[in-house]
Amino acid sequence: MRTSSSRRRRRTTVTAVATAVAVATGAALLTGCGGDGDKESGAAGGEQITLRIGTFGSFGYDNTTGAKLYAEYEKAHPNIKIEESNVADGQKYWDTLKLRLSRDSGLADIQALEVGYIAEATGSAMADKWADLGKTGGADLGAFLDWKVKQATTADGKTIGLGTDIGPMAICYNKDLFAKAGLPTDRTEVSKLWAGDWAKFIETGETYKKSAPEGTSFHDSASGLFNAVVSSEPVQYANAKGELDYQNSPGVKKAWDTAVAASKGELTAKLRQFDEKGTWNAAFKNSKFATVACPSWMTGIIKEQAGPENQGKWDIASPPVAGNWGGSFLAVPKSGKHAKEAAELAAWLTAPAQHAKVFGVNGNIPSSKDTLTSATVQDAKLPYFGDTPIGKIYSEAAAGITPAPISRWDGQVKTFLTDNGILDIEQRGTDPVKAWENVKKLVDDKIDK
Repeated sequence: MRTSSSRRRRRTTVTAVATAVAVATGAALLTGCGGDGDKESGAAGGEQITLRIGTFGSFGYDNTTGAKLYAEYEKAHPNIKIEESNVADGQKYWDTLKLRLSRDSGLADIQALEVGYIAEATGSAMADKWADLGKTGGADLGAFLDWKVKQATTADGKTIGLGTDIGPMAICYNKDLFAKAGLPTDRTEVSKLWAGDWAKFIETGETYKKSAPEGTSFHDSASGLFNAVVSSEPVQYANAKGELDYQNSPGVKKAWDTAVAASKGELTAKLRQFDEKGTWNAAFKNSKFATVACPSWMTGIIKEQAGPENQGKWDIASPPVAGNWGGSFLAVPKSGKHAKEAAELAAWLTAPAQHAKVFGVNGNIPSSKDTLTSATVQDAKLPYFGDTPIGKIYSEAAAGITPAPISRWDGQVKTFLTDNGILDIEQRGTDPVKAWENVKKLVDDKIDK
């Protein structure tokens, strides 16, 4: 989730799904897997063990703000206790996970993997570190979107990750700010403003700027815009062979040019998404920007950060071009002492019934075929966004997704392009040519291709 879903916090409440769901039946970055100290005697289910899950962001499983899946599983398996260790920064999470994989030490029993790093996780250096979840744990691989399974499958056919969610995109917009700037507020009319072309999105920003309410900007972040545009392109960081080729990518070029145009045109609030100081979060509450690129998991962030006082002010329009930003997997390190039980838990957490429950609480768009097309998703509403038909909007966006080839370096290159490239242009006034050269130097210095 660094400038992707790897840093996201996805919390939202979706109504009108409870019945269907019922029928559908700051800590350490990574917590070490359970050893002998986790074993207790006596329970009816057998030996007492603790299964630890390492995640980033909010996967919607927890017993506090999530779908309470851990409590449900523990009730059905009284010998198992589940503990989740969670962080926001996906890049730090991944860097630490790689180090611990190399040592086969300090790993959680289940580790979440973000799509930007899945190609590295399935690559030759790491492929043998993971359990084959196509053969252990009981998961039904046929229940998942085919391309989601393919992303997590190694060259020799092992499936090392089970899909959690996907990130179909939309554009979330503040209706109050649109009205004050003389723009339409109906989501159908808003979608028409930029239909089919990100250049039209920039044009809408220029229109907004002419009558913008004082102290507001059209878009939150040039880096966020970069991620949205590149996520809608058939060629991103890798070529058709899965080799890193960002310098020749038409998708990266379009995303870079669009983000630079937004920055140079002063259309953004110059914010860093997911910043640790909370400036970006506060800007939601204070209505400092009118639009944000909005993969499905972003709706929860808006609801949480904009707060109840802004309920009904935000709505969701179609994006200029369909795309997928984010999405994750659950994987099981082979070196864990409880790999069998961990694989069974991972399979259960990612089964269609659990996908439906998480969607009902968090709004995460599921990666299982039947759940995605079910009434649970299709008929879902989101009252915080004025009773917006969130299910239809995002399921239609999901249907337009054509996954791009992924290289093992996508996640890290994305971080360099956004945090060390676009952000420097936006916040420090760095010349775009110089910023691009800085990114190239970072890639050359930090990535051993």
